[in-house]
Amino acid sequence: MAADELGSATEIADRLLDNIETVVHGKREQIKLIVAALMCGGHALLEDVPGTAKTVLARAISGSIAGSHSTRIQCTPDLQPTDVTGLSIYNQRERDFEFRPGPVFANVVLVDEINRAMPKTQSALLEAMAEQQVTVDGETRRLGDPFLVMATQNPIEYEGTFPLPEAQLDRFFVKTTLGYPDAVDEARIVEEQLLGHPLGRLEPVIDLEEIADLRRATADVFVHEAVARWTVELVRATRQLDIVAIGSSVRGTLALNRAARAWAVLHSRRYVTPEDVEQLFIPVLLHRILFRPSFLAQIRDLGWDAACLDVRERAIEVAPKPGFDIDLDVPATATA
Repeated sequence: MAADELGSATEIADRLLDNIETVVHGKREQIKLIVAALMCGGHALLEDVPGTAKTVLARAISGSIAGSHSTRIQCTPDLQPTDVTGLSIYNQRERDFEFRPGPVFANVVLVDEINRAMPKTQSALLEAMAEQQVTVDGETRRLGDPFLVMATQNPIEYEGTFPLPEAQLDRFFVKTTLGYPDAVDEARIVEEQLLGHPLGRLEPVIDLEEIADLRRATADVFVHEAVARWTVELVRATRQLDIVAIGSSVRGTLALNRAARAWAVLHSRRYVTPEDVEQLFIPVLLHRILFRPSFLAQIRDLGWDAACLDVRERAIEVAPKPGFDIDLDVPATATA
């Protein structure tokens, strides 16, 4: 990647992040994960308690991109698949069926409390998330580009919920949590909303073509052979741990490699470091791993955050991080 291409991509990403932060305060690292998913054509799962700006974040991302459209799907047990994808309705004037697109036909789709939808409705999102298309009445229709699904689920209330199957969890590029703001940011939020919500004053700062520029820059990031090999070995290590019943799939390997490239762009680098891969291990891989019951019992004592760090350390013990004797910077031939 040439230096000017990196500078342009970094400027676009910073402009987007700064604009989102005018609405969602103090969560830049978490927002970067969502933007990384957008840059890589992936989707994000937010597991958080109510009132932590999940809906605001989805609307802020969409509102920051000129020409984009956002929708919200509020999941309930009686939500039908056609409520998501759309359906064909008979037009009496034309005497023919016409397709009415559902809320999934948007650039940014917030699926609120996804685990409250019936499994049949959850599965309606699988094709959309994996292939960026939906098939209704035998006809396949393409979805918009970019296409980002941000799904949420409440981690403290499980009555009337339907846990996501492993196949659908694996479709999410990253899983993260926003959490509560600190006291300073919370006071700022209260003050800003006295005269109306800041979303009403949000203006687009990038366009759809600049999203495409970010994606091209991500693909051009240099990954040293040793780092690329370690990424594969690290994911494979999750399949060897005695606390794991089923390790991460190959989709996890692909996601970790792509996320590290996007992370490098977001941090103004033309190359990926082992620290990028290590930092992204938890948000990219943990939701793709099925743990044994014995370790699930330990999580109650350790706490989820400590358990995640423990799993990462165990994986790194199996697949040690590359040493400092490798030249991570972009070779001259890669910038020509």
